[in-house]
Formats: sequence, C-alpha cells, structure tokens
Amino acid sequence: MTAQNLGPRDVQSTLNYFKPLNNAAPYNYVEEPPAGVLKSNVGEDMRQVVIHDVRGKEDMVGLDLTGFQFAKYPSTEKAFDDDERIRDVYYPEVEEILKKYVHGAKRVVIFDHTIRRPLANQTLASANGSSAPIRGPVQRVHVDQTFQAAVERVRLHLGDEAERLLKGRYQIINVWRPIANTVAHDPLALADYRTLAAGDLVQTRHVYPTREGSIFTVRYNPTHRWYYLSDQTPEEVALIKCFDSDTSKARLAPHSAFKDDTSPKEAPERQSIEVRALVFDTD
Repeated sequence: MTAQNLGPRDVQSTLNYFKPLNNAAPYNYVEEPPAGVLKSNVGEDMRQVVIHDVRGKEDMVGLDLTGFQFAKYPSTEKAFDDDERIRDVYYPEVEEILKKYVHGAKRVVIFDHTIRRPLANQTLASANGSSAPIRGPVQRVHVDQTFQAAVERVRLHLGDEAERLLKGRYQIINVWRPIANTVAHDPLALADYRTLAAGDLVQTRHVYPTREGSIFTVRYNPTHRWYYLSDQTPEEVALIKCFDSDTSKARLAPHSAFKDDTSPKEAPERQSIEVRALVFDTD
C-alpha cells in the first residue's frame, strides 16, 4: 500500500512476526528457563505493515466478524493499583461489558488480569498492594490461547461443570483498557481474522513454573489487514477474541503493540489493564 492510500491517522509501522531459531518445537519460558536452555526459541521477523485507524468507523469491525471490537464503557476504577479493588470493583464491570457486547453471553468466568506499565511505575504499583503481573507492552504478533489451551482453560477453572459447558459455545475474550492517559505510545494493533491463512498460526509452548499452556505466534502473510483505534482513552475498551468454539464466526484476533512515530515524544508512556475471561452461552 502506498502513502497516497493512507487515511489521515493510518500508520506505517513494523510488527514482529514468528521466526524459528532452531528446529525444536517453538516454546517460551514465562520465567527463568532451566540452566543451559534458551528462554525462547522464537526469534524476530520484523515486517513493515499499514495499520488502519477505525476511529469513526468502529462499526466496520466486530467480535464475530473480525475477532475484535471497541466500545465506550467508562469505569469507576481509575488507578488500577490495588488487586483487591480491581477484583471487587472492576471485575463486575468487565462481566457487564461482556454480557452486553458478546452475543449470547450468559455466564462469565474471569480468570486473570495483567497490568502493563513503564518500569518507573511498577515500584509504585507494588507499594500500593498490587501483586498482579506487571509487564511492558508486548511487541510480538500473538494470540493468548491455542484451541487446545482454551479447552484446558475451561477444565482448569470450571472443574466438574467443564464437560457440560464444553458442549455449548464458549469463548475467551480479553478486555483491554488504557489506564490514566490517552494512548500515544505503543498502541494496540489487531488483525482481521478473515485475512489469516490456515498456516499462519504457530502453536508455541508457554511454560510457567507450575504448568504449561500454549499460545499462537504468527507467521507473516502480506494478506493480513491491521487496525487500531487512534487516541484510545481510558473510557474505551478493546474486546479481543482469543478463542471461539463456533467455527462459523471469527475465532480469534492476533494482536501486538506497535511503534507510532507520529506520537508526541512528550506524551506519557502507555499504561493498560487486560482482563481475560471465559464466556459461555449456557449458565
């Protein structure tokens, strides 16, 4: 795509795709790996892409169409610096959001959240009582769950109810919200599910200290079409589908933070919270 085709807030940037470092099955250790083992054998494949702004055209995307959507839904929680308050105040709001915007949602089970802040803010959050993982923006195209990992998530969190719930439609949705400031640096890019090819998704082991899951990293494909919401505010959320058992709908949305060289250098660094939930169409 040439510069003449760009909208006023479309961005030319680079995204980090999958590249194998060796012939072993792809893996990533969340914490320190065993002695003598690489933390990850997934390398970097930096590709130039155009990321299209959907501001004012939000109805052109949707959870069941592209795998993601945006919604305005202000929160009563503003600081997101205390885990207990996040669970007591914000989790119920996320449940309301999901029941409003996810078609057919009857039951929501939130299983974790992650806060992303600059390094300078992490000590402050810890001092205020937050023990949730605090990390920086992820500069890699990925999907949070593989199809098999989604099934295992249901079994892990729903116990005796799992097999019954697995017979209905179930989804994993990530509710992503900026904290404190409008996003200027490291905004979130999301890929239209309809532009993926069958071989683009790469199952990658995600090794925790006490268990193992799996995510999808993503091979570059020039057919991928990318979107973001310019100047996303803390009053606006992105709903990101990580899995859907309904194969007739968009099943997921690869996503990544990206660098926007047009952002004002003096603007605050990005802060955000993402809450991950299982969403069922049965009670």
